[in-house]
Amino acid sequence: MRDPRPIDRLLDQYGESHLNHTNEVIHMVCVPLIVFSLLGLVWWIHPLAAVLVSIAALAYYFQLSRPFALGMLAMTVVMLALLHAMPPLTVLPLSISIFVLAWIGQFIGHQIEGKKPSFFDDLRFLLIGPLFVLGFLYRRLRLSY
Repeated sequence: MRDPRPIDRLLDQYGESHLNHTNEVIHMVCVPLIVFSLLGLVWWIHPLAAVLVSIAALAYYFQLSRPFALGMLAMTVVMLALLHAMPPLTVLPLSISIFVLAWIGQFIGHQIEGKKPSFFDDLRFLLIGPLFVLGFLYRRLRLSY
């Protein structure tokens, strides 16, 4: 039997602490908001920094899965376009607010789940969370990753 791909192993490990339906729904909302808020915080420092951070994350995603990387590229472009369209003085306060509220949601989800967030064991899971969410969309659209 063939060993699973690294992306499949990572998603399986991540999924072990995301089995409760309520926690999954919370993640579907909060993970993209956290990604957006993090990009917003970096954008506030400098827009080019946000682009460079995005490129670094996308390079990692391309190593794991080209279909996931393309999905994340589309999501990143939309998020960066939204940040570009926002009045500059709103980026920082909105990003901080979203970041705090979304993380509160995440921890509520994990309280319901009864398991700690995966990234406490491995920081890579901070980058796998968005792929976990994207995987739900891909399965619904019957796309492979």
